[in-house]
Amino acid sequence: MNLNRMASQKKLVLFSPDKTLANAIGIFVITSLFYFFGAALRLIDELSLFWPLNAVLAAVFVRNPFLNRALYYALCYCAMIVYDAFTASWGWQSLIINFSNMVFIITVARLLLRYSYQHSDNNWAVNAFNIFHFSLIGAILCSLVGALGSIDNFSDYPRLLPLYADWVSEQFSTGVLMLPCLLSAKWPDWSKIPPFRLSKLYPLVGLVVSLCASVAIGGAGSLAFPLPALIWCAIRYPLPVTALVTLLTGGTEIILVASSVISINADQPLLVNQMFSARLGIATIAICPLIVSVSVDAINQLIKQTSLRADFDYLTGVYSRSGLFETLKTERYPLAGQDKPTLCVMLLDIDFFKRINDNYGHECGDIVLASFATKLRQVVGDKGLVARMGGEEFVVVAGVENEAQGYALAERVRKSIELDSFRYQQESLYITVSVGLATASITRSPLLELFNELVHEADRNLYTSKRNGRNQTITSSAGPQDVSTSFQSAP
Repeated sequence: MNLNRMASQKKLVLFSPDKTLANAIGIFVITSLFYFFGAALRLIDELSLFWPLNAVLAAVFVRNPFLNRALYYALCYCAMIVYDAFTASWGWQSLIINFSNMVFIITVARLLLRYSYQHSDNNWAVNAFNIFHFSLIGAILCSLVGALGSIDNFSDYPRLLPLYADWVSEQFSTGVLMLPCLLSAKWPDWSKIPPFRLSKLYPLVGLVVSLCASVAIGGAGSLAFPLPALIWCAIRYPLPVTALVTLLTGGTEIILVASSVISINADQPLLVNQMFSARLGIATIAICPLIVSVSVDAINQLIKQTSLRADFDYLTGVYSRSGLFETLKTERYPLAGQDKPTLCVMLLDIDFFKRINDNYGHECGDIVLASFATKLRQVVGDKGLVARMGGEEFVVVAGVENEAQGYALAERVRKSIELDSFRYQQESLYITVSVGLATASITRSPLLELFNELVHEADRNLYTSKRNGRNQTITSSAGPQDVSTSFQSAP
């Protein structure tokens, strides 16, 4: 999951780059508030594993990059020291432990800003994997300081490693759980919220059921039970909702484990219930990649369909202008080779096409365009590419042996259109086409640059073809051909 474009036009705005005093007060108040909140949680055994202050402040600094200054860092630190001065008697330990908090805050915020921030006020993104390993880096660094500050004297050094492990797990888990939610928070746009449907609650129901199963079955494997439901939520819900649900689920599991509602301990290893829990947990983990794979496959199919719509004209089925350009960007193009050293570009314009729309309607015009494109593809075959440039103008790009062969292909196309008829409401319609041709030796790859040069020359020749009476092929070295009636109805 990528936390892309978290900030929107309605993102939460609490700070301003040009209001230093207000920012300072805000930083001091937020630090004091969440310091009090974290201290209150530590009074409850089940919630003692939560320390939200560091994740909250890291998110504040990420969402407001202009706050990343020594002044505001110092205010955070001072707010922590002041709170401890009035509520605790830690002394020098307060300086060390709160410094460890600042290590986490500054490390995570700086890393996220450096590697995940796009320099735009309303367009920035944070990658979920960045949150994961940046939180881990911040937890490892801050825990080195925090664990040292938590021991009273040298005799407590045997407790250093367990303390360090507790600090790392606490800071890391809290960061991973809270940062996605905090970074994706925004005011909801109620006008864009779709109508409520009962089916939208199914992922949440699945999540509640999986948590109940964790409580009923217990064991270490039960902690993985909510994974499929969380992935389901990620597929069905917007990113901010998914981040909030994930935070609540992780917090709930921590509380349930801390209060022994979910038991992950056993007096003996490999008891029947423990194996049952382990097997279910493994099965749950195993199904998650399948769910992700199905989702990715659906996304790939959607991308493929979108690409087809972008690369091909919906009405005629031939390449669109952008699709042709993308094809010509390839380094090795099948139309270019030793036996076809010349690139031929012909622009074709249906003569007096406006009369068809005026006399028969746009439905008839669409049918003529689609039939014309089909006939064009039939005549060109695998010798070249056919694309609709816009309106009634088409282009053919082909590899030929020489200019004469390209001219012959253009004439074969023109005469085939002239001799063919198009059916509309039991009536046969005849059209003609003007052709502008340009050719050049293939000297470089990809062909897009050469095509862009030739298409301008072909456009000038097409203009000459129309000016000289239409229904003819004009090239830089060939004159007009026989001119026939440009548009007529069969008797």
